[in-house]
Amino acid sequence: MLHEPSIDQLAENIGSKYALCIVASKRARQLIDAAQNQGLTDIPGGEKPLSVAAKEIYDKKVIATRF
Repeated sequence: MLHEPSIDQLAENIGSKYALCIVASKRARQLIDAAQNQGLTDIPGGEKPLSVAAKEIYDKKVIATRF
């Protein structure tokens, strides 16, 4: 379960909780796919993909854009 950063802090960076769900899940999927393409079963570092995605969103390494 994700405790830090909080959902409210993450949603503030993205714009809404709905958008946060979409962005975080897509980023987690990208991390999983990248690891599998390298022949790994887990992402490097042993963290869960959704936790890594949440940290990236909190650090503003991942942003949501409209198209």
